[in-house]
Amino acid sequence: MTMRTSAINKPTLKSTLAVYVQLAVCFVIFVFPILWMLLSAFKQNVDITSYPPKFLFNPTLDHFRELFEAYPFGRYIANSLVITCGSTLLGLLLGVPAAYAAARYNLQWTAFLTLLARMAPGILFLIPWYVIASQMRLTDNYLTLIVTHTVITMPMIVWLMLSYFQGIPKEIEESAMIDGCGPFRVLMQINIPLALPGISVATALSFIFSWNYFLFSLVLSGSKTTPLTVAAFNFIGVASVDWGGLMAAATIITVPVLVIVTFVQRWLVSGLTSGAVK
Repeated sequence: MTMRTSAINKPTLKSTLAVYVQLAVCFVIFVFPILWMLLSAFKQNVDITSYPPKFLFNPTLDHFRELFEAYPFGRYIANSLVITCGSTLLGLLLGVPAAYAAARYNLQWTAFLTLLARMAPGILFLIPWYVIASQMRLTDNYLTLIVTHTVITMPMIVWLMLSYFQGIPKEIEESAMIDGCGPFRVLMQINIPLALPGISVATALSFIFSWNYFLFSLVLSGSKTTPLTVAAFNFIGVASVDWGGLMAAATIITVPVLVIVTFVQRWLVSGLTSGAVK
């Protein structure tokens, strides 16, 4: 019986080959474009558009140097950080208590409504927001961009945190209330510490999605609040494209996301899986 079981569990050549083929396909689809972008950021423009493509070239930092010498790219980075961190923080302040209330008072339908808002096309929100911001003279304003980006961060936070709060036994809260804790202290001192893995996942994903979002900033930002995504769009002209500057800007946009995913990958996987089974 043991020999038969070991024979069944032993991977065959076909199954091993299938795994490597799947990994190769995933590499081509997901990893190769990123590598191509990174390589192109260090190429001369003539090498970027050459055919056949050049994989051996003399690397240069001219494109990155031009970004910071010809454009206020440092300010673009600061604008992206302000908008992204502000919307993530605002989403946590609104989304975590909302998820707790939905879990404890069986208001899951409210979480579903927030998810519908996240699934709706951004243009549905953009037009009324632009009209309101224009009437109130709040375009090119950090607060406007932070509030609008919250529609991206808060629904995700609510939906992720709902399962965590549902998995926390109510008996823990009842014991704390017997000891004299009010609802606010129960949330802050009991539930939030127990749900920290989910909060870390929600924070990382909210930061990534807000950092990469383009539509709202394209219309509502101005010279003072231009983020990186809109600044990179300026390298695409009507008649030509500055591929070197575009690839360098895209690299600067991508690197923080890759760093965050690399460092919090362990918590992302554990947080997503534990939230799914609670």
